[in-house]
Amino acid sequence: MAPDTSFLLIGALAKKANTTKDTVRHYDQLGLLKSRKRQAGSRLYTEFHPQCIERIELIKSAQAIGFTLIEIRENLNDYYDGQLDIDLQLTLTQQKLAQVQNQQANINIMVELLSERIEVLERMKADSDYQLDIEVCKKKAPSQ
Repeated sequence: MAPDTSFLLIGALAKKANTTKDTVRHYDQLGLLKSRKRQAGSRLYTEFHPQCIERIELIKSAQAIGFTLIEIRENLNDYYDGQLDIDLQLTLTQQKLAQVQNQQANINIMVELLSERIEVLERMKADSDYQLDIEVCKKKAPSQ
């Protein structure tokens, strides 16, 4: 029986999905991609379902909005199996938005503190008699 030619070897999948073979291997190890093993003589090949191109695009778009590979893995198969829990996805997405907004607030504080430090250092550079205001140094750092 002839092998199913619709399956892709790793190089072809990586090229079609505009990614690297290392990324494909990593996703496969995490269980994000559907693959099968094929024996050809003394070599064992991993072949990937053509649907993996779309899966990789979906994974990359979810990563771009802040989801981790572990978070993606927990829901990816449900999406493809038609078992996606919309209420759960809404909750997870709202939680991710809150997390990103918190990170953004922390970044804004860091920008403010760094700007103030630059201002102080520029004053110190321009005026060797400048006295540092300790209250500027006591400002609370961003929360984790």
